[in-house]
Amino acid sequence: MKKEISIEKIRKDAEALFQAGNYYCSEAIVASIKQNFDLDMPNEMIAMASGFPVGIGKSKCTCGAVSGGVMSLGYFFGRTAGSTPQDPKSIKTLELANELQADFKKNHKVLCCSILTMGMDMASGEHKAQCVAFTGEVAANTVRLIVRELDFVNTDEIGSDEKGV
Repeated sequence: MKKEISIEKIRKDAEALFQAGNYYCSEAIVASIKQNFDLDMPNEMIAMASGFPVGIGKSKCTCGAVSGGVMSLGYFFGRTAGSTPQDPKSIKTLELANELQADFKKNHKVLCCSILTMGMDMASGEHKAQCVAFTGEVAANTVRLIVRELDFVNTDEIGSDEKGV
């Protein structure tokens, strides 16, 4: 696993995967994180994200991008064996997932796909552009949390400190 990554590259890769039609939002986030971190993650993890787009199975409930971000946080911080609610992994994952969704809600007021896309034609360029932007935003915010919590390096910041930026 790489511990030095570019958050902006992950954002752009996730957006490009969705824009090109290769993946929906949740899948694009998981795929971009898998690729950029060079994770030994089975491709089936990307497949696990396939039911979340368009607000979970096209129900237009919770934004699929947020769901993909939460899944990715679970990969890094979640439990792999049953335990209790007091398990530090359970507590940490829930805290980070809450932080991710709270940030999205701060920026967009709601998590609900039907409200986020209200008045938009699902086949329109406006709808797709918005969802591509959400995908990139959530991918970047997910990776910011991972970098912060695991003390990884965001290569986008290398050199900016030296320049006083």
